[in-house]
Amino acid sequence: MKVLLNPQLEKFVADEVKSGHFSYAEEVIEAGLARLMLDPGSDDCDMELAAAIEQAEDQLDRGEGMTLDDAFSRLRKKPFGV
Repeated sequence: MKVLLNPQLEKFVADEVKSGHFSYAEEVIEAGLARLMLDPGSDDCDMELAAAIEQAEDQLDRGEGMTLDDAFSRLRKKPFGV
């Protein structure tokens, strides 16, 4: 079977392999399908999460990110529960 992915998904698959989380592209697709088989009702949450991740990656690409130390420092300054 051959599957065509949109550019965003193709990049995600390539990034997962490049990061070492998976050995090859087919493993990424198989993992995604296995997860879908286990929890087919989580589409809405997954779509929202994917959109949030995409937005965050776009911000990082624009140089709008911060170091982990800066993020923790900002969190420590916020009142708990806000």
